[in-house]
Amino acid sequence: MKQYKVFAVNPGSTSTKIALFEGNKCIFSKNVTHDAEKLKEFKDIKAQFPYRKETILNELAKESISLKGVDAFVGRGGGLVALIGGTYRVNEKLLDDARTANDHPATLGSQLANSFMQEYGGECFVVNPPDVDEFCDVARVTGLKGVYRESRIHALNQKEIGIRYAASLGKKYDELNLVIAHIGGGISITAHQKGKMIDSNDILNGDGPMAPTRCGSIPVKDVINLCFSGKFTEREMKDKVKKTGGLVDHLGTSDVLEISQKIEAGDKYAKLIFDSLIYQIEKAIGAMAAALKGNVDAIVLTGGISHSKYLVANIKEAVSFIASIEVMAGEFEMEALANGAIRVISGEEKARMYTGVPVWNGF
Repeated sequence: MKQYKVFAVNPGSTSTKIALFEGNKCIFSKNVTHDAEKLKEFKDIKAQFPYRKETILNELAKESISLKGVDAFVGRGGGLVALIGGTYRVNEKLLDDARTANDHPATLGSQLANSFMQEYGGECFVVNPPDVDEFCDVARVTGLKGVYRESRIHALNQKEIGIRYAASLGKKYDELNLVIAHIGGGISITAHQKGKMIDSNDILNGDGPMAPTRCGSIPVKDVINLCFSGKFTEREMKDKVKKTGGLVDHLGTSDVLEISQKIEAGDKYAKLIFDSLIYQIEKAIGAMAAALKGNVDAIVLTGGISHSKYLVANIKEAVSFIASIEVMAGEFEMEALANGAIRVISGEEKARMYTGVPVWNGF
């Protein structure tokens, strides 16, 4: 079987992760750092494109790595309409939407991958971008007409974990019902029903468990009171939702290792807050099990914080009555990008076509 060569690109706020794969083996990876002051010179994210590309190529040149002969280039994706999961062949409509969105570095993923393809040949894809939305209708409705829940979760890693876990059983991802808990800088607890993510919490807009930097679900009236208290600006309140909330607001740090050391040293408040985060994860797992009507093949814990033995032990004690608990700690985003491309170019899976028509756009 041919060992396809795939180059993956995953842009972040001040760096871009790159990796070169031969088959399922990563032969080179690097987190290419971009000068923060240099990035400030650009008027928007779109304008960063030439600088980021040049930085990546310079890094590859230092390592004497050529992109000639690469079978596929794959980017993180972003800035697209709501779509179902899968591997999408990059087309002009996808690129147009990514360029127009211009709200997150991830939107550069498809553009960088396409640029490399134009220069070196091969094919070009995005895999399970942040825009994946497979919610069932009842999961979207809230208690306010016109305010709906949308899918903002760790789609790339969640899908990869589902595929990997199913493969470990000799099965396909779409044969199983899973609750997958991505526990990292953001926390998403998701119900996977036969290959579709039918419900989860919104990791960006204040929903679900609190996280290291995110507030999670909190009483709305109290938030309104804070908004009109005169103590905080609009920017500060929005930051509390996804940048300065959660563990940071309570303990001044998002570092779980540091918090664990505080707990070991006898800090009772640190223990209360970390226990509360775990408790909220446990409740969310129960909720997603209910979304699957109790038909759960396994609960899978992933993300960086899933390395915590204390967290895992507590979650097992609380929710193992639902289903067996498997731990696949860490993140597999670069591998997920490469694997998605390989599934298509090897003929295992068909590439999806991006139409620019959202799968959901209100009721």
